[in-house]
Amino acid sequence: MRAPALLFACFVCIVPGLCLAGDDLRGRPLYEVKGRPPAPDFTLEDTEGEIHRLSEYRGRVVILNFWATWCPPCRDEMPSMQRAWKGLRERGIEMLAINVGEDEDIIFTFTADYPADYPLLLDREGTIIKEWPVLGLPTTFVIDREGRIAYRAVGGRDWEDPLVLEPLLKLAK
Repeated sequence: MRAPALLFACFVCIVPGLCLAGDDLRGRPLYEVKGRPPAPDFTLEDTEGEIHRLSEYRGRVVILNFWATWCPPCRDEMPSMQRAWKGLRERGIEMLAINVGEDEDIIFTFTADYPADYPLLLDREGTIIKEWPVLGLPTTFVIDREGRIAYRAVGGRDWEDPLVLEPLLKLAK
């Protein structure tokens, strides 16, 4: 299945130098979202058939990542997200990754090379991404315990970098 024609792109293509590979992702912080607007609610199925509703995570900090298998910066950050997830879930921080425009078969093949044991949600038709301020992939939002968007990261990040982890851990206290 091809990704739907949406008005976004992988940042490696439209903003040269914004999305770097591997260790070059280090030192790229999260950016605070002024006014902390409410996070748009959604209901999506994951690759295992389980239903996830964002509002059901209220009371917990949530990392919400929009991604696609064809996006090089998404692939670059995925291993560090998986490693970070192992420690973050013990601190009550949730991680959800919304794949945009692809199906379970494509994601299943992708996760053979890029394993992830946090929920991989399916926005098959690209409807959820349109409700969020996403300009390109990957884009990640950090949602506070009250269901508000506290931080945003446009482009890949090293999710083990203290510049990224520190704000998450403060929100989780």
